[in-house]
Amino acid sequence: MASLRKGSIAASLFWLSAGWLVLALVATGFLLTDLYSRALDTSLSETLDFHVESLTGSLLETDDPTSDAIALTDPRFNRPRSGWYWAIRDADGTLYNLSTSVVGIDLPVLMGPADSRGRRTAIMEDVFGTQMRVVERTVTVAPTTYQIVVTGNLSEIRELVGDFRGQTFIVLGAVGVMLAIMSAIVARFAMRPISKLSHAIESVRAGEAGAVEGTYPREIAPLAEEVNELLRSNAQIIERARNQVGNLAHGLKTPIAVLRNEAATSHGPLAEAVMSESDKMSTMVATYLERARLAARTSVVGKRADAGAIVQRLARVMRKIHPEVTIDFSADQGLPWFRGDEADLEEMAGNLLDNACKWSRGQVSVRLSTAAGGTGTMLLIRIEDNGPGLSAADAEKVLRRGVRLDEKTPGSGLGLDIVKELVDVYGGDLALKRSDLGGLLVELRLPTARQSASTKPNAT
Repeated sequence: MASLRKGSIAASLFWLSAGWLVLALVATGFLLTDLYSRALDTSLSETLDFHVESLTGSLLETDDPTSDAIALTDPRFNRPRSGWYWAIRDADGTLYNLSTSVVGIDLPVLMGPADSRGRRTAIMEDVFGTQMRVVERTVTVAPTTYQIVVTGNLSEIRELVGDFRGQTFIVLGAVGVMLAIMSAIVARFAMRPISKLSHAIESVRAGEAGAVEGTYPREIAPLAEEVNELLRSNAQIIERARNQVGNLAHGLKTPIAVLRNEAATSHGPLAEAVMSESDKMSTMVATYLERARLAARTSVVGKRADAGAIVQRLARVMRKIHPEVTIDFSADQGLPWFRGDEADLEEMAGNLLDNACKWSRGQVSVRLSTAAGGTGTMLLIRIEDNGPGLSAADAEKVLRRGVRLDEKTPGSGLGLDIVKELVDVYGGDLALKRSDLGGLLVELRLPTARQSASTKPNAT
């Protein structure tokens, strides 16, 4: 069952209940077997006592221990080696009478004190290996004292107990299987609300809903409410931070502009220093304002974009901007969506594709697929060209803020800065490698959202 995966609450509940169930059923099996064994042994002892009383009564009636009238009607005393024997003897061991079954054996003589009824009991084996329960009683018929010995087959009791134990564990095993199935069903249905809540949260994260919706049991309903409250609080905090950073940046623009104007109308080392530092401050204000904007856009859950359609559209635009470049586009079927803002994906893919077109020698390839990541499936965008490419050292250097390897190519050098900033915010990865086409291969990995039912782009 899907809900009984390893590590889940349902699996823990199932295995815990199954473990206790096994222990309980095993203990029950042994307890029932012990009770059954005790009942059979008690029944055997009572039967032997009855036979002793019957022989005692016959002896007292006939007053002759050798009389044929002294007998037991139980047919088991007529079968040799049956384990059912009786005999009447005196204190010296002289036999006066015995059952037909006593053939080739000597009945044991019990030692030790007798109980209040003049009885002695013991468990012994005959010469054939049959285990017996022995009951002996002393009877005095003046002037002679006789010992009446009766035995019963205890091995038969042990066999009955063994058969009962096997049947008991078969029945309890079947009961255990049914109870285990019932436990699994109960655990699965008990965990359904949690699974429902998980899907609702995933829908919010994937952009399919703005809040956790649905009705939940009393134990889980507060969790759903807290998640919704957390979403609202998160959005408010991000909006306030975004506004404060924006206000700070706009508030600094005017003083910086005044300093620049004053420095521009003056001459000398001080004016040059003011102009240089004010330029740095303007760059820093613009940078941190852009970072705040990106963080605010990517921190709010519930956004997603069709990566295939967006990159395909960018490829068409680049074909018009760079008509001298051949752009091959392809995308896997069933491609997952990008979990983030559509404008951010356009900015990342657009910058990378534009750079590839500028540096290529007429051929650019764009491919969309999926790749395994640390947090699951990632969207992989591969852009490669047949340009001069980059060495490993240059590839590392070009990702630094504002670094350009060729000042002749148009651009400010901030395109890759923006891409790297967005990739870091989304928890993605950007790698520059050598392309099979001879130029640069850019691999962009981004988080994915749930697949939409929308039509996916075909390779063009």
